[in-house]
Formats: sequence, structure tokens, C-alpha cells
Amino acid sequence: MRIFVTGASGSIGTEVSRELHEAGHQVVGLARSDSSAEALHKAGYEVQLGSLDDLDVLRRAAEESDGVVNLAFNNVGMRTDFMESVRQDQAAVEAMLGVLEGTNKPFVNTSGTLILSFLGRLGTEEDVLDSALPRVGTENAVIESAARGIRSSSIRLSPSVHGESDLHGFMPGLINIARETGVSGYVGDGNNRWPGVHVSDAARLYRLAVESAPAGSRLHGVGDEGVAFKHIAEAIGRNLDVPVVSISPDDVAEHFSYLAMFVGWDNPTSNAITRKLLDWQPTHPGLLEDLNKGFYFDAPNP
Repeated sequence: MRIFVTGASGSIGTEVSRELHEAGHQVVGLARSDSSAEALHKAGYEVQLGSLDDLDVLRRAAEESDGVVNLAFNNVGMRTDFMESVRQDQAAVEAMLGVLEGTNKPFVNTSGTLILSFLGRLGTEEDVLDSALPRVGTENAVIESAARGIRSSSIRLSPSVHGESDLHGFMPGLINIARETGVSGYVGDGNNRWPGVHVSDAARLYRLAVESAPAGSRLHGVGDEGVAFKHIAEAIGRNLDVPVVSISPDDVAEHFSYLAMFVGWDNPTSNAITRKLLDWQPTHPGLLEDLNKGFYFDAPNP
């Protein structure tokens, strides 16, 4: 299949595009810069110049392809206007869905498991949230598009999609904060849990979703169901040789900067339905194993 991939040159998109290409699919990658276009071209992919704001470009590329994988989201490290990025993402998704109606082509969207943190329990693929929550409205619109003749699915990715290509995610951010402050911190007792998934396992999930996910599927890109945040902080502290400390609630905002709103969330998430539905089995190292390999600490600061 000829698959249009937004975010194709990003850390996750690079792996997804490679996975699709190696499985025999033709990748058309969206590139908003010359450097991204060059990287995609060198990898052997077709290049579509444009950005998420270029709705006519997105419509045309989606219409001319056999399916779409939407990975782009202009909010690297949560340093930009998050709600504006949400609105941009929603407009882009609606534009692409509009030209796919009645085609039964696959449209694979990207969301996150952190939206399930409000549940106060283990999150599952069957959990449907209020569309008023950020990014949930877009996810729900994608799922509902199944009734319009689109083989739609939405992958909720773990907050940590880890691996050697992870240069701008949560782990590099936490490592950089620990370097700058001289301590590796966690909130309270640190028992809140974050799921994680290796980027290669996530890439395979996207391919399987393109190839065979039933219309209207919510999927979980989760390998580790939940890693205690204190254990993440301990791995970072051990590798940087800095103290591991609990950060008081009054100091969380100052210490964790742009990550402050997320570090205390408890987000245990199941992948049982996804594994059964697509015969997907995460086989790569877990989050703590990857942190203890050391490559995160050899990389430059994000």
C-alpha cells in the first residue's frame, strides 16, 4: 500500500516509516523543512512538502494514498502552546478524514495513554472519554469516522516511547532536568506509574494497524503496564550519579518546569485487547532496561 505518513521524520515516525517500508509498503512522508525532506528522500521515501497547517496539501496527499498514519503533533516537549497544537491537530485530522469517506482506507491516528490518568484505575482500550478533554475530541472523531466508511483506528501511545531514537521525549527531558538541578526527582512517594513502550514495538503496532485493525479500534501502544516513577528517577540518578529525592508539591512546578503537570500522574494502562486483536506482542527491552543501558546519557541534551 501507498501510505501517507505525517511526522515521518520524527523519532517515532522514522521507525514507523522504516517498518512500513521494510514490509513492502510505499511511504509518502510529510516534510515541513528541507532537512526533513532530505532525510526522507535518502531513506527511499516519496516526499510531500507541507505542514499540518496546509490542509489542502493534507487532503490531496491522503486522497492519493491507500492509507494514512497521523503521527505529527507540533508540541515537542510540551514547550509550545498545547491547546493551539490540539486545535491544529484536530483540523488536520478532519481534513484528511473528509477525503477518505466511503473508501474503507485505513486511517491510523495517534493519541496518548495519559488521557486515562483521570480514571483512577487501570486504563483499557474500552475506555471512552469525554470529547471536551484535550486530544480526546480528535480521538473520538477518528473512531466515529468508522461509520463513514473509513477503517479508522487510534493508537494511544505510552508517555515514554523509548529507545535509541528517543531524543525529545519525556525521558530525555527528565534526564536534562536532573543534569541541570543536580538531583533526580519524583513526586511524593513516587509510586505513581507510567507505562512505556519500545519504539520498535510501537512501530510494528502502527504497521499492523494499517494492515488489519478493524474500523473503530482503540489500540494501546504499551509494553510496560506501569513503571513506578520513583524507579525511573532511581535509574536516572544512578546513571548520572546524582541524588534521588522526593520533590515537595510546592516545588514541583519550579523543579520539573514544562513536565510539572505530568510527573505526578498515575497512568497504569493495559494492552491486553490490543495484543489479542492484532496478535501484537512487545518483544523489545522495557523502559528501565533501556535506561540502564546508558545510551540515553550519552546523547546530547534535548
